[in-house]
Amino acid sequence: MAARTHREAQRLTRFRIIVLIYLVISFVFARFSYANYSYSKQSLLDINKRCSNVVLDHPFDFNELPPELLRSPRTSGSLAPTGSARRRRRDHKQRRGKRGGLRAKLRLNPHRPALPSIFLANVRSLMNKMDELKIWTLTQKWLMDCNVMFFTETWLCNDVPNSVVHMDGRSFFRADRVAATSGKNKGGGVCIYVNKSWCTDSVIVDTYCSADLEFLIIKCRPFYLPREFTCIIAAAVYVPPDANANVAMKELCAAISKLQTLHPDGAFIVAGDFNHCTLRSVLPKFHQNVSCTTRGHKTLDHVYTNVTDAYKVTPLPHLGQSDHLSLFLLPMYTPVIKCVKPTIRTVKIWLEGADSTLQHQFQHTDWSEFAAQATTDSQINIDIYTNSVLEHINRCVGRVTTHKKIKIFPNQKPWMNREVRLLLKARDAAFRSGDREAYSSARANLRKGICQAKLAHKQRIEEHFNSSDPRRMWQGIQSITDYKPPNTVPPSSTASLPDELNHFYARFDKNNKEISLKAEHQSSELPLTLSTSAVYSTLCKVNARKAAGPDGIPGRVLKACAEQLAEVFTDIFNLSLAQTTVPTIFKTSTIVPVPKHSTASVPNDFRPVALTPIIAKCFERLIASHLKSCLPATLDPFQFAYRCNRSTEDAISTALHSALTHLDSQNTHVRMLFIDFSSAFNTVIPPKLISKLSQLGISTSICNWILDFLTNRPQSVKLDNLSSSIITLNTGVPQGCVLSPLLYSLFTHDCVPVYGSNTIIKFADDTTVVGLIKDDDESAYRDEVQHLAVWCATNNLELNTQKTKEIIVDFRRTRSHAHTPIYINGAVVERVSSFKFLGIHISDDLTWSHNTSTLVKKAQQRLYFLRSLKKVHLSPRILVEFYRCTIESILTNCISVWYSNCSASDRKALQRVVKTAQRITGTQLTSIENIYQKRCLGRARNIIKDASHPNHGLFTLLPSGRRYRSLRSRTSRLRKSFFPEAVTLLNATPPI
Repeated sequence: MAARTHREAQRLTRFRIIVLIYLVISFVFARFSYANYSYSKQSLLDINKRCSNVVLDHPFDFNELPPELLRSPRTSGSLAPTGSARRRRRDHKQRRGKRGGLRAKLRLNPHRPALPSIFLANVRSLMNKMDELKIWTLTQKWLMDCNVMFFTETWLCNDVPNSVVHMDGRSFFRADRVAATSGKNKGGGVCIYVNKSWCTDSVIVDTYCSADLEFLIIKCRPFYLPREFTCIIAAAVYVPPDANANVAMKELCAAISKLQTLHPDGAFIVAGDFNHCTLRSVLPKFHQNVSCTTRGHKTLDHVYTNVTDAYKVTPLPHLGQSDHLSLFLLPMYTPVIKCVKPTIRTVKIWLEGADSTLQHQFQHTDWSEFAAQATTDSQINIDIYTNSVLEHINRCVGRVTTHKKIKIFPNQKPWMNREVRLLLKARDAAFRSGDREAYSSARANLRKGICQAKLAHKQRIEEHFNSSDPRRMWQGIQSITDYKPPNTVPPSSTASLPDELNHFYARFDKNNKEISLKAEHQSSELPLTLSTSAVYSTLCKVNARKAAGPDGIPGRVLKACAEQLAEVFTDIFNLSLAQTTVPTIFKTSTIVPVPKHSTASVPNDFRPVALTPIIAKCFERLIASHLKSCLPATLDPFQFAYRCNRSTEDAISTALHSALTHLDSQNTHVRMLFIDFSSAFNTVIPPKLISKLSQLGISTSICNWILDFLTNRPQSVKLDNLSSSIITLNTGVPQGCVLSPLLYSLFTHDCVPVYGSNTIIKFADDTTVVGLIKDDDESAYRDEVQHLAVWCATNNLELNTQKTKEIIVDFRRTRSHAHTPIYINGAVVERVSSFKFLGIHISDDLTWSHNTSTLVKKAQQRLYFLRSLKKVHLSPRILVEFYRCTIESILTNCISVWYSNCSASDRKALQRVVKTAQRITGTQLTSIENIYQKRCLGRARNIIKDASHPNHGLFTLLPSGRRYRSLRSRTSRLRKSFFPEAVTLLNATPPI
């Protein structure tokens, strides 16, 4: 009885649950099916009667319809039953069902990606994994559509036919282990599968097998490839665990470099099991795309590409009993045509005979009328005079020039011309017509036209080289190689950004409380007077292609019409010097922000470079020449910038020689402090600068002229077509002006060390304090740093402690205590193991491996451009010239400072780049060793001739007068540095 009662209760409970669910569903359905409008039967019949006519004799009046039927399709669903707005299908920005992301894009178009999708696995016997691999291929969509599969350790041999490992719809390429060359009978082997839906034109271009390395390289020409790539070079690589890494990577580098020479625009994919090796040690331009571990806690399987951000890796389960994870790589690369929009440039077109027309107009211009119009009470207003002259020149230029807009595509080939475009249109028209013969003929004509266009472009460049026109030759080389400087415009230029940057650059002007007053002119002192011949000579040296400043006067006009314009500008210059007043237009500057590095994002990442009128630069150049003639030759010998017979090599070698000489003694160490200033040029206070110039003996009139030049300067910022408002400044020396570097070096000439054990090396605004410390007594060095901080505060120079770094060079095996950090204005200075000083990397152990690897990496990146020139069959003379300008200049940067102390491996790495360039150019190139010896001798002889050089005293002749006295050295570090090596080379070389 109890059991029956229990069953009845369960049935009642189930019934109640069903009824509850029914009521809930009914309530929801009733709520969402409720309409805001209800119609009777007669109302619906009336609507049908009014709307039943199919053909209307008169325009239909939609106002007769009920208002609820007149909702606009673009309006949101405000009349929805629930009262909430509903998005209609047409309102979606993206079509419904079209998901974003890499996988969705690849799934939508699996066989037309910019780069092929990749599957990589270390299979350890491919035969035993074929069943599982085929199941994966049949059941997994991503693997079924995969374009290229790389497998290492296939363990195949000659007894295994291709049919055993064949996969439908894929081309199979294999490279088995060869016992004769590898010394091993089993294991190893690599293979590549290529999806025929992606590419059917695939061939083997190279194979290699040894005890240290096995690889297979194929070339693919898929059905679709971005225009920037000519082919896909895929390499499957296996490096055994016991292989010699240096030998393996050297062989692989040689094979890839050879193919890069043949296919400079090819996309290279190098995938496989590298074990303990890395390809970036020999080819630093290649990028590793595998970021996850593939075996235990190690990443042994690598995928390298010569394209940045090429793939996104996804780890997959092991294939069978393999001990390596499988990898699937999704292509991330976006073609250039999609990520860079075409640019529209407005260029100025000079009409035929424009120069002669301007010369004739200026020759017959009465310039004295402009001065007369600007004269009031026998006083010439120099601003009105200058502006009227410049406006007249601009009007004349406007009559002989026109403007034209051109559209430039990011992947446009340099040889593309009108004939090739017409042939392209003819081919497309023949294809659409369906006429097979016409289409075949059009394709042949297009190929012939492209070859002729390339040949004509090549001959044009060689003609520029033979006719000694380096500018046009370099333009042609740039168009072939796409060798261009990085974009100098911030990626997101908003309308408010120019004003933000302008106020940021003018931030130091707010703290300037100094009053700028000109000194009284002494009657006995005559103002500087410039001759017409000097002005004419300066105008003739103007770069005709230099960008015009705020005045709009092109450099071409000033150079072509120098004879006609020299007289009027001489009058303006001398009037400016006599009145000690600079025309406002000459001081006006347009700031062009230049990024300090490639990832510039905040205002402080952009350097303000001032674009001033070209004629103002000519004026400044004449003043700078006069200033230099008034300065003593021995002024500030440790300022190595902007001086004759001085360079970064002199600054670096002076600092290193001072440190190495001190370290040659026992119980010594050296601390090197690399000072960084915040916008050093923009913080100069003009009255303080004028005070220092007066102490140096500069005339009062020139000092007043410079004071007027630096005060009341109108400034604006320009980004593309956006311009900021104008701000008037009274602080700083504008970067980009001719006078600015010289004025800054004179402003800091009194920054000298207080203690003899310290040295302050200056190169423009790069300042380095070298502290020579003995017996751990750092008091003199620390006092020197504090004295420098006080001097900076007095002279309004702001120290950037975050970028100020320190290196401590200490070779002592036993130290009494750890080195304590340096503090500047209460902030600790970071100690680093390496620092980039004037273009080279100095390490705390004074070795040069880091510097050498950086130079080799940069030089190998430039080899791509050399290969591009080789591809168009330019003459070896042009290739060698390009090599010397762009590659050799990098490898030999400050070479006299560091090469003698380089290790043997570093020297081999440098020479390896030279040998690669030799194979590309097909000519014998000068070795790095010979260049080093030649540079050392040249620098040493220049120092000997310059009595004012701070290192002139290191070269002293022996009483015989034929040899130089050797420098005493106890350690090989000092003996192999520049100055001892230079003395040795001088003594070993017969006199000239």
